[in-house]
Amino acid sequence: MDQSKKTMRHFYCRDVMWETFEKMANDFDCSIDYLINEGMRYYARSKNYQTSMAPQGGARPGNGRPTNAPPRDAHPTNPPPMPSRPAAPPRPPAPMATGAGTLFLVFNNQRYPIAKDQFIIGRGSKTSDLPIKDGNISRKHAAVIRRNGTFYIKDLGSTNGIDYKGMRIDNKRIDEGDIFHICDYELRFTYR
Repeated sequence: MDQSKKTMRHFYCRDVMWETFEKMANDFDCSIDYLINEGMRYYARSKNYQTSMAPQGGARPGNGRPTNAPPRDAHPTNPPPMPSRPAAPPRPPAPMATGAGTLFLVFNNQRYPIAKDQFIIGRGSKTSDLPIKDGNISRKHAAVIRRNGTFYIKDLGSTNGIDYKGMRIDNKRIDEGDIFHICDYELRFTYR
């Protein structure tokens, strides 16, 4: 099966969820399709499915679906109830750079305070706030962007991308202790 093949699909979605995805797509400068595909991929992985959507491990009925999967003929406007599971405790928000603390980028054992709305990481010594002299790094590889007091890391269309926990990402909110990799280089972020 060609895992990169895309086919137009139709689904029902609550209006408030669609509006949220529209806002996210605008904020992250990507398409709603990309966000929905990523959301489905993350959800599948959280239920122990591989990215290829093939189930792995766990008890499965004869049809290959997880035992808690809805029947294939379940109607989208009347979905079966989701299995109950305890809610995760809310994570306390990380302190932002608005009075409570400053975001620091730790690179090669040096701390760089992020004191601007757009902090560029790249190969270009004149165009980057953190220049990394390596041919595998794009001139403008990534940016740390501050929006409404929250920091995000964003790939700027680089060739080799940004990795987070072994996955290539386009952008992500930066939380305390997050570690990203650009090629062979580690970027660690802290508010402490």
